[in-house]
Amino acid sequence: MFLSLSLIILLGLSMGALFDRLKLPRIIGMLITGIILGPYVLNLLDSSILNISSDLRKIALVIILLKAGLSLDISDLKRSGSSAILLAFLPASFEILAYIIFAPMLFSINRIDAAVLGAVLAAVSPAVVVPKMVDLIERKYGTKKAIPQMIMAGASCDDIFTIVLFTTFLNFALGGELNIKSLFKIPVSIILGIAIGILLGYGLYLAFENLYKRKKHVRNSIKVIIMLGFSLLLVALEDILADIIPMSGLLAVISMACTIRLKSDELVSKRLSEKFSKIWLSAEIILFVLVGAAVDIRYMLSFGIEAILIIIICLIFRSIGVLISIAKRNFTAKERIFCIVAYLPKATVQAAIGSIPLFSGLESGNLILSVAVLSILITAPLGAIGIDKLYPKYLQKETDE
Repeated sequence: MFLSLSLIILLGLSMGALFDRLKLPRIIGMLITGIILGPYVLNLLDSSILNISSDLRKIALVIILLKAGLSLDISDLKRSGSSAILLAFLPASFEILAYIIFAPMLFSINRIDAAVLGAVLAAVSPAVVVPKMVDLIERKYGTKKAIPQMIMAGASCDDIFTIVLFTTFLNFALGGELNIKSLFKIPVSIILGIAIGILLGYGLYLAFENLYKRKKHVRNSIKVIIMLGFSLLLVALEDILADIIPMSGLLAVISMACTIRLKSDELVSKRLSEKFSKIWLSAEIILFVLVGAAVDIRYMLSFGIEAILIIIICLIFRSIGVLISIAKRNFTAKERIFCIVAYLPKATVQAAIGSIPLFSGLESGNLILSVAVLSILITAPLGAIGIDKLYPKYLQKETDE
């Protein structure tokens, strides 16, 4: 395990730095490192690491969501209005619809298998999008119109919507019943996650303030550890309550951090955010290298041109959904193009659930996994490069008065 961790950190960091020098996103180097080190190329990673890969990726995601919550200004988010809500489900719905229409034509599969394929592919990657939007917020690009805040909020809810649809469609494809009631889990999961996060965040704020009034100063480093511990508890609570009531642990995490930021002194929030930034330096490497390690490039050989074609077609449908979601906003044409590009990346969800249909015995499982893998390799770099290249020219920088 220690050799695997050293390879992940050192090679991932080196490849990230190399791509940074080439004026390309560091994430591409880390993804390629994971693919090369993973079980489908050189197989240099210990099985014990791969067995807990999904848990490690989730921990890294929790860290960036905490940083995101501490960087998110609620007043700015309010300015995005209904657009953030629409971005949570409309682009994904358009993309799933496109897969249902076109996948049977290109791959000769039935409509319900096409719906499963669409649900796997429709999720945007918060692991790619959220760090980029946090960086833009800190640089104050697009913040005057709350563009990065809006995208970050929508991307955080988008995954919940698609994963619930995926579970519903897969159950039906495997011979079960299409349970419409399960669709109601989406709003329940979102509302409960936000509510629990707000309550916990307010409780932690009161606890920190009470200790401060008693002149028992709690170092910011200790606050970071406490917040991280409760965040992991929230993620675990999601699994514990899964059979009872749906709750989004990740939304609870970002809501908790937002509440602490809202109630705390601005300087304290900034220092906490900076400390999570330092933790993110190592968590980022582990997250993206392990996402790359989950990619099996062998399956792409038999589904080449058709897979690329359907990904492009469905991304066009997704872009239409983004444009409708932000139609009422007073954005310029360039800002709308930026929103489309920022909503392209796929990675985490596809790596996590892309293989489930295959292992569940679904006839089109190989196809679904192949297209999922290809979508990661195409859209993650495309979206990351697009965001980096477009934001200086397409977004207005908010200057300090």
